[in-house]
Order: sequence, then structure tokens, then C-alpha cells
Amino acid sequence: MNQLTQFGLLADYNQWMNQRVYQAAARLSEGALKQDLGAFFGSVLGTLNHLVVADTIWLKRFASNAACSRALQPMLEQPDPASLDQCLFQDLTSLTTHRQWLDKHILCFISELQESELDTPLTYRNTKGVVFSKPLSSVLVHFFNHQTHHRGQVSTLFSQLDEDIGDTDLLLLIGNVDIQI
Repeated sequence: MNQLTQFGLLADYNQWMNQRVYQAAARLSEGALKQDLGAFFGSVLGTLNHLVVADTIWLKRFASNAACSRALQPMLEQPDPASLDQCLFQDLTSLTTHRQWLDKHILCFISELQESELDTPLTYRNTKGVVFSKPLSSVLVHFFNHQTHHRGQVSTLFSQLDEDIGDTDLLLLIGNVDIQI
């Protein structure tokens, strides 16, 4: 499997898992969504907002890179988040709508990438203003890994709230795999 196919799989997985997470979140009360359960971003809603903030930051960086596609140009119109813990959306309905919009752009971005673009450097400033330059493929691995990391935190928060999101394994998207854990 080449890198583009792998990133396509990760983009599909990202969208699929976000749908599952947001469906589970919709089954929670507003109080449970906002309950501080001791996670780094406090609550389910806080953690989901962090993912939108971080994805917005990264997608804007990708959109500013010459090697990246037109699919991300609408990201340049999005305001820069003020902090990594900014609560962009106070309600799940608005957050869900924006999450779906982001996932659509992620899928389009990945589908338009060319293999030759993956080794091009992405030069960006982190949230403290420090300049970095790393291969686009490496940054994409980080981008998708970051999403998985925080969805794992949300899964733990759901467990604390007695909400089950079901199987979350990437293997479920890789053919018809019978998961044996």
C-alpha cells in the first residue's frame, strides 16, 4: 500500500470515527457533555473542541503550503484559534456541523494529494511562533495520530459516563476483518 492510499484510509477512518463519536455524544445530556472528568481538556465537549481547534490550525498550515490542494483554500478564511483549549462551539449541534465540514475538506485534500508532494517540506510556525520545516508526509502522520489520540481520550470519557461507542479499530475499515482481541 503506497503512502497516498494509507493517508486515504486514515482520512476515511477519521471521518468514520468522528461520526461514531458525535453520535455517542448526541446521546449524552448537555450536563454530561460539559462535565469536567479530569481529562486534559476537561470534558467530552472540551476535548471535541480541542480536536476542531487543532485540525483548524493544521489545515490552515496545509492550505498555506504551495504543495497542498485547492480543497483547503476555504480554511484560510477561518479565524485563527486563540488557544488550544478554546471552546469554539458551546453546543454539540454547531460543533457537529463544523466537524462534518472539516472532515469533508480533509477527505478532499487527501484525495487531491500527489505522491510527489508528500516529500515536500511544510514550513510553519507553531502556536508559540517557532518556525519548523518537516516533510508533509511526516506532518500528516502526526495530524491523523493526534486525532486518534484525543478520540481515545473521548472514548475513556464516554466509558466514565456509561456510553459505549462500540468497536473503534481501524481494522474494521480494512476489508471484512473479524476482530479477535
